[in-house]
Amino acid sequence: MKTLNDIFDQITEAFGEEDFELSEQDAGDSWITVMPHRIHEVAKYLRDEQGLRFDSLMCLSGVHYSKEEMLGVTYHLYSTEFRHRLTLKVIMPQDDARLPSVEQIWKTADWHEREAYDMLGIVFEGHPDMRRILCPDDWEGHPLRKDYKEQEQYQNMKVPY
Repeated sequence: MKTLNDIFDQITEAFGEEDFELSEQDAGDSWITVMPHRIHEVAKYLRDEQGLRFDSLMCLSGVHYSKEEMLGVTYHLYSTEFRHRLTLKVIMPQDDARLPSVEQIWKTADWHEREAYDMLGIVFEGHPDMRRILCPDDWEGHPLRKDYKEQEQYQNMKVPY
């Protein structure tokens, strides 16, 4: 089983160091931060590379970092063959929340990416069906953003209870 440091070294050897950062934590999961424009090719590499084989995207979650006015996506990966885990994070400005989809790499990303789009407004470029999944298509705003203002009315019904 490879350690996080082993995986980080393998990624930076394959792609260079400038687009990656290792964040080791004393408690909880440590992670590798990936620049948004690199996530698709890194994800494909992690899935296909001998000795890594991250064949399972266990979870993809959107995050709003309100103090920095940034949005993020956290990817939790698992290799069923080698039984190692990896957490990746991508962080981007909330006014330009776009990154490549990983749906073609892990099909389970389909609904996860749609949820992050619906709730936070993160656009996953190349996704085959980038539309809302929880809110109605004509809903205003993205409810999990910390600056979200609930609309007063929706289709002539009062929204706040």
